[in-house]
Amino acid sequence: MREEGIRLKTVKTERSTTVSPEEAMRQLQEIFKERGSKALQIARREVLKEKITSKEAREALTYFMTEYWRDLARPTLLSLACEAVGGDPELTTPVAVSMILISGGIDVHDDIIDRSKSKNRRSTVYGKFGKDIALLVGDALLFKGLTLLHENIPRKISSEKMTLIIDAIQKTFFELGDAEALELQLRRCIDVSPQEYLQIVQRKAADVEAHTRIGAILGDASEKEIQALSQFGRQLGMMIILRDDWIDLLDLQESRHRIMKECLPIPILYALKDPKIKPKLNSILQEARITLRTAKAIKELTLKARTTKQFTKLMHTLAKDAIAKLESLGPNTGELTLLVQASLSSLAESP
Repeated sequence: MREEGIRLKTVKTERSTTVSPEEAMRQLQEIFKERGSKALQIARREVLKEKITSKEAREALTYFMTEYWRDLARPTLLSLACEAVGGDPELTTPVAVSMILISGGIDVHDDIIDRSKSKNRRSTVYGKFGKDIALLVGDALLFKGLTLLHENIPRKISSEKMTLIIDAIQKTFFELGDAEALELQLRRCIDVSPQEYLQIVQRKAADVEAHTRIGAILGDASEKEIQALSQFGRQLGMMIILRDDWIDLLDLQESRHRIMKECLPIPILYALKDPKIKPKLNSILQEARITLRTAKAIKELTLKARTTKQFTKLMHTLAKDAIAKLESLGPNTGELTLLVQASLSSLAESP
């Protein structure tokens, strides 16, 4: 069911236009390239200049930074949040470099926890080089990111701002760790309510919130603006995570992995609340081995469930709430609104 597009403010004007989710995604790719490429290139250079004797460790780091980790979203978030409050987005680049590496380290460790050997048809470091090397790569990225955060912050960033930034990063680490620990308890669990899972999703969204908060701090935002952008980041972060759940359901390989080794994607949790669908879906989910064929059957049952529409409703509620947080800011929020619009893009295929 294709939903009506959200009203999208154009950048730096009071005018608005309506764009489709697909067009929003296309525009967003251009914004990511423009806003995030510089920080990503610096992050790659900083890591690859390190002298590493171990051939395998060097290859793993090189693979991750040049072929796998193309993190343009986080530097873009920092840049847009800073600009939204009238700040100079160039100030965010040194922090963005560090956050790319820190987030990369967390991602490598998450793949080990989730036993994810591939994502989006690409081998993870864990899948390609094994657990031990992946642990070392994740550690190296975390330490390098934190070191650069200390070394490369420009003089224009005051000690007060740095205290706030470090505090935001620290809180994010602990909240993400808490979310991962809670999610581990839900592996292969069928009797999980969507509300229970959403509490974990809210914690995991701390990552996006940290970036919008830090961007606001770097832009000399008022406390009210910092709070607005923080709340926006939390809502957007939830949308991104839930959108990935929807995409995982539609991709049979990813769906199979999620069902066997992680928490069930939220559309399936909603489908299990449909009394007409639950018995058959429950029976399939309890099979000892999930094949691509059974993953397809699970997908088809989920799409038939009346309760799955609650997922679409949830996404649009989050979108409206996120955009509402931007209303107290100036006119430079069009591209942040576009991020929300693009997060709805996959819902064009929803029932």
